[in-house]
Amino acid sequence: MAQRNREVPDRPSRRRGQGELEGQVLGALREADAPVTAAWVQESLGGDLAYTTVVTILTRLLAKDAVARERRGRSFVWRPTADVASLAALKMRRLLDGESDREAVLASFVTALPPDDEQVLRALLESAHATDATGAAGGTED
Repeated sequence: MAQRNREVPDRPSRRRGQGELEGQVLGALREADAPVTAAWVQESLGGDLAYTTVVTILTRLLAKDAVARERRGRSFVWRPTADVASLAALKMRRLLDGESDREAVLASFVTALPPDDEQVLRALLESAHATDATGAAGGTED
């Protein structure tokens, strides 16, 4: 009778952080030169993930508009439509959208930022504001 529940000594058991696997799958897709199959993604990630896990993650990324798929024969090929930073930003927006007091959440987020991140955020907001101002000023005239 085959022995079940054998320990695998060289394989540490570590749970991945939330979204870590999505980031890895998206990263693998971005490294590909062309649309690829789920099996290619599985192999690219080292082959230790179940094929069904890879397909589940790809499907979740599809629902988040981070990837696109196209039928090729009896299967799909996948390509990225976003990068890891865009995926993280989407998660942040969804979390914020789920809160009733957006101002309190934003205030808590901003006050907890380290000084370097605060400066980056300020520069990005100023840049976005400047872009909005020039875009509004360059509108159509009647």
